[in-house]
Amino acid sequence: MTAVCRRYRGEFDAALATLARLKALAPESGRAHQEEGHTYRDSGRPGHALGSYERACRFNPGLVASWREQLRILRHQGRSRQAARVQAQLDYFEQLPRPLLAVIDLIGQGKLLRAEELCRKFLQKTPHHVEAMRLLADIGIRFGVLADAEFLLESAHRFEPNNVRVHIDYIQVLRKRQKFGQALEQSGRLLDNSPGDPQFQSIHAIVSMQTGDYDAALSLFDRVLERLPGDPVTLTSKGHAYKTSGRYDEAVASYRAAIANQPRHGDAWYSLANLKVYTFDDRELERMHVQARDEGLSRTDRVQLSFALGKAYEDRDEFETSFRYYEQGNRFKKMLSTYDADKMTEELRAQSRVCTAEALARGARAGESAGDPILVVGLPRAGSTLLEQILSSHSRVDGTLELPNILSLSQQLRRRGLKRDEPGYPDILATLSDEELRQFGQQYIDDTRIHRQGAPFFVDKMPNNFRYIGLIHLILPNAKIIDARRHPMACGFSGYKQLFAEGQQFTYDLADLGQYYRDYVELMDHWDAVLPGKVLCVQYEDVVGDLETQVRRILDHCGLEFEPECLSFYRTDRAVRTPSSEQVRQPIFQSGLDYWRNYEPWLDPLKGALGEDVRRRYAI
Repeated sequence: MTAVCRRYRGEFDAALATLARLKALAPESGRAHQEEGHTYRDSGRPGHALGSYERACRFNPGLVASWREQLRILRHQGRSRQAARVQAQLDYFEQLPRPLLAVIDLIGQGKLLRAEELCRKFLQKTPHHVEAMRLLADIGIRFGVLADAEFLLESAHRFEPNNVRVHIDYIQVLRKRQKFGQALEQSGRLLDNSPGDPQFQSIHAIVSMQTGDYDAALSLFDRVLERLPGDPVTLTSKGHAYKTSGRYDEAVASYRAAIANQPRHGDAWYSLANLKVYTFDDRELERMHVQARDEGLSRTDRVQLSFALGKAYEDRDEFETSFRYYEQGNRFKKMLSTYDADKMTEELRAQSRVCTAEALARGARAGESAGDPILVVGLPRAGSTLLEQILSSHSRVDGTLELPNILSLSQQLRRRGLKRDEPGYPDILATLSDEELRQFGQQYIDDTRIHRQGAPFFVDKMPNNFRYIGLIHLILPNAKIIDARRHPMACGFSGYKQLFAEGQQFTYDLADLGQYYRDYVELMDHWDAVLPGKVLCVQYEDVVGDLETQVRRILDHCGLEFEPECLSFYRTDRAVRTPSSEQVRQPIFQSGLDYWRNYEPWLDPLKGALGEDVRRRYAI
């Protein structure tokens, strides 16, 4: 409001200074960038205005005024091709019913509950409006309600099979639900309709990569690059394909090529850092600093650069500078987060209240009897990928992914409670019939079969499943569960300096991390009390100290014979799709056990939030 008033008074520099303060607080506020564009426009700086309007539309596509102003400037500059693209976007927004345009604006502002309410009201009056269905699915995806989003998009695609926006969103939700076979079929149809379209080639390449067909993915990325030479997004995706399939040198070359073509592309910088074993040289460090000083950098690029700089200074043993960059990146991430640590504490304690020994006893008779799942749970960066690699080196075990099926089921039950006036989650567990529990267990076995290669057992390595061990026992009473645990300070700081692709919002703040770890230990103690012997706790430090003893413990818990290949797990040739992918391709080393102590002077919020019981247990 202040900036608008300054602009109307002709005080343009004061208006821009006000907007600079606003953008420092909310870098992705589309309206802030739009007002900046208006200020540049009114002060006779159309080139600057165009950049601001472009950023405004990127952060909030519902700002029609920014699309109109872009179009006016581009036409005045004679840039007809760019103007045509903007005109197409403007045409799309201007033909939308006003309530849906408001929904897009609310989504851009992060006001998802209000957007959902408005979108549902519109659909009640116009039930089969495809764009409304697409927008409601988008909101559902942002809330993590993937099953509902998939149903909406599948229906919308059936109503309008030639609607490209809907088709692409349908493919994306299938990917998020890890239904890669269906996603590949749909992306193939999209590509068949327009074989030369680089966007469709890229989508099909990414899905091919997720189904393990890296040769097909790399071939498609090369076709995209023939049409769009030097495209940084494609080069970065190509680097991911190389990384996941264990081709380190090619991954590095692809990330570097992306940076060479677009130095401000934060994803490529962070991807190099996320290789864990890559070290930035002096020239690369200076180039990152140059980009970090760019005020026009998007929040996402700035976050990625902050984490990359944290890693660069960590490798130089300049730990205070390193910590400040990690702290900066996490601060920017938390600005967009709605995570409430106390609410999470309440949610986890509700599991203990509902999932008593008596309540869980019926799992043995009610659930699906299959004994092939091995679920590795715990906190991220606690060694779960290492345990998965050890297990998948066994001839009778398939390694898979961090499968979302249990999380999706919990969300489904949570939403069901809201819709049907039933108890919320986890109280709803007591109302489920034996038949429902068995069906849920069978559905899990059926839906995860696509990720298996035929071995009798398979690993589901979703760390957050520790929250749902009661649910898991009720639907899969014979599943094996392993708790991958690590020293709280080492685990906490390792999570803090890791930029996760999505989720894990508790990692953006040291105090939140400490509270989450405390709640996790408390809940795991509960599971041990009500399900004695169900969960095997494997301490990461013990694995590092005596690998063979711990491997034998793990295999014995899973009912598997010892195989020497599990000790040489780093030689196992398989795709690894987690931040630890390069680390688990090397023998175990002990140098990282107390690495967190290099940062100890700045970790008091983590230490304090762990609580007295955890500090005493780990002699902190």
